[in-house]
Amino acid sequence: MKLTVYGASWCPDVKRSRALLDREGVEYAYVDVEADAEAERRVRELQDGARRIPAIVWADGSFLVEPSDEELSARL
Repeated sequence: MKLTVYGASWCPDVKRSRALLDREGVEYAYVDVEADAEAERRVRELQDGARRIPAIVWADGSFLVEPSDEELSARL
């Protein structure tokens, strides 16, 4: 399963989602939207201009934005 997690280090929702992925042993790439302008552009593109994080994107292009632990677990 190939995932990309777009987030920011200060965001508690990002920390929570990453902790769940780590607990489940899911490999993912993490990209900080505050340090990478292209990543921020991608997140805004997915969300019609919004920048809500985390944005978790699968290899097939599907994604979740600010998922609860239940939503993320169900998608895994």
